[in-house]
Amino acid sequence: MTRIEIANRIGANYNTSNLETGEWSYVQDAGTKGKLVEALGYTPEHFKLDMRFSDDGYVVLVETKAEFVDSDAKQLREYLFEEKALHPNNKIICILANTNNNKIRVWKSEVDDAHILDDETTIDTMEHYKSLFNITTQNNREKVLKNTYDLNETLHKKDIDERLRSQFVGTALLYIKKVVKDLGIVSINMDTRVELKNYWKQRSDKAIRSGIEEALEGLLDGSDNKTLKIELLQKNVLGDQKVKKLTAEDWLVVLDEIVWNIFRFINVDSADGQDILNLFFIAFNKYTGKADKNQAFTPDHITNFMCRVTGVDHTKRVFDGTCGSGAFLVQAMVLELADVNRQKATEEKKAKMRMAVAKEHIYGIEVEEKAFGLATTNMLIHGDGNSNIKFIPKYGIFDTQGKTFLREADPDIILMNPPYNAKPINIPAEYKKGWKSEAKEDPTKGLVFLKYISDVIKEMNNERLSIGKPIKEVKVAILLPVSAAIGTSSFISNMKKVLLEDNTLNAVFTLPNEIFYPGASVNSCCMVFTLGVPHVMADGTVNETFFGYYKEDGHKKKKNLGRIEQFDKFNNSLWKAIENDWVAMYQNKKVVDGLSAMQSVSWDDEWLCEAYMKTDYSKLTEADFQKTLNNYLAYLMKEGKIYER
Repeated sequence: MTRIEIANRIGANYNTSNLETGEWSYVQDAGTKGKLVEALGYTPEHFKLDMRFSDDGYVVLVETKAEFVDSDAKQLREYLFEEKALHPNNKIICILANTNNNKIRVWKSEVDDAHILDDETTIDTMEHYKSLFNITTQNNREKVLKNTYDLNETLHKKDIDERLRSQFVGTALLYIKKVVKDLGIVSINMDTRVELKNYWKQRSDKAIRSGIEEALEGLLDGSDNKTLKIELLQKNVLGDQKVKKLTAEDWLVVLDEIVWNIFRFINVDSADGQDILNLFFIAFNKYTGKADKNQAFTPDHITNFMCRVTGVDHTKRVFDGTCGSGAFLVQAMVLELADVNRQKATEEKKAKMRMAVAKEHIYGIEVEEKAFGLATTNMLIHGDGNSNIKFIPKYGIFDTQGKTFLREADPDIILMNPPYNAKPINIPAEYKKGWKSEAKEDPTKGLVFLKYISDVIKEMNNERLSIGKPIKEVKVAILLPVSAAIGTSSFISNMKKVLLEDNTLNAVFTLPNEIFYPGASVNSCCMVFTLGVPHVMADGTVNETFFGYYKEDGHKKKKNLGRIEQFDKFNNSLWKAIENDWVAMYQNKKVVDGLSAMQSVSWDDEWLCEAYMKTDYSKLTEADFQKTLNNYLAYLMKEGKIYER
């Protein structure tokens, strides 16, 4: 498209050029270059944008190229920063557009992978770009979390069991989505809110429950275990006596609150809405009343980080042997589908890729019935009902069926947050030799799960070698308590030793304190392994391990809300910048004082960055010293090495 065609399509009357060339100069906008520099805090390399369209607080920035390349996004991002610096309240759409064909790339609010709008493939009108902000709004995470807390209070008043609430809300959300679609509603406003309320006023409580079941049955068509999922839905949600006691009036209150306070801020059909959707679902998982109090669902930003360090893309088969609510699987699916959209392929080929992702790339096992239902609901909310998630009670992955399923999955990547204190009764005898018979929990702090998976992958690789095929190197990112990295017990030491015989320890990341807040309080680390490649090479050389001291993630604790993502004065996510730095440091094996280290380690060494990194003394304060001292004392007390009097 030519520039004139682009301008006419968006709306020539919205074009706000301030130069005779038709461009928009941010220097001209600011008054002088010095004022622009002052507003930005640095001297920009680019300040003349090809086209800027504006209407009542909504702005579309367009940069044209004969044929843009990935690096051109950096130039567009600079214009975005300048726009935010001079007009901080504007809602912004950013577009890269080719002039020699119709190819475009569109971002909402930020120019990064998390905010790209993959569904936007053609230049559209100003009204359309304004409408992209109607349902989901920029950086409304804290608002969604607050509303989620309030919704939980409403369900408490309606006497819905706390163990049931997460899946109850998930299924209600799916029902709402279907009703909104059936009624042809494209945005949630006061008029459509009234329309929905009138719709439900005409229905009995029984009709609403039937509508929910019908919505779920439709979404589960094609699922290999549809019957089981429907049975669990009926048993754990619709069949619950307290749910059955909800009157039509009760349903109206609950559904209206979800629509107005949650659904209108989450565009479930948009890639841009996935982050907020994950946030909502994880927030409600706090109220599931898990049978295992040590079980903690992984925060969405940590799952995304672990997906990135293991290289999740549309070609990878991903497995989680203790999938819980399905957080890792959802994140992997979202990233794989986003990667499909970035491929240079026909729409027909992309459709086949998406089908492969949904049917062949996502695998999970869960032992707890309610968590399995939660994982199913989570996947459905994200647009997939056919994922390979198995309910294998009691033994889970250790079951014969679990082992067979792992072999069928044939994963490229394994992502896990196993129970740190699993019950020994659920673990095969050969994996708990030497454990005290009266032991109530797993003394390896979760490492036994990794060892078992390692053995299965080794078995599969030996079979490959026997028929002349090369082995498969499998990447694993696993969340474990810090004690698994530095513990000196015979169980932990032996487990570390045998793991390194067959696998390489690529990295260990020390993670922020209380990442599961307000759930489990344990301090955790993320270990990255390559299964199938011994840590010590044939010539005796030890593979070096990257260690990251990744304690600051741009989140802060807030009462009743958990750990909340923070933003700078330009509304840029602190976490996204931090995550990019974390990933880059690891990928480039970059050593930064106070943040990272490279070290050759063996099984009897500590596996934490704190033991090897150089301190950046220029940034140390007395408060840092006191904090470290307090943490060490707390650790000694926890390990029973000192006692409070």
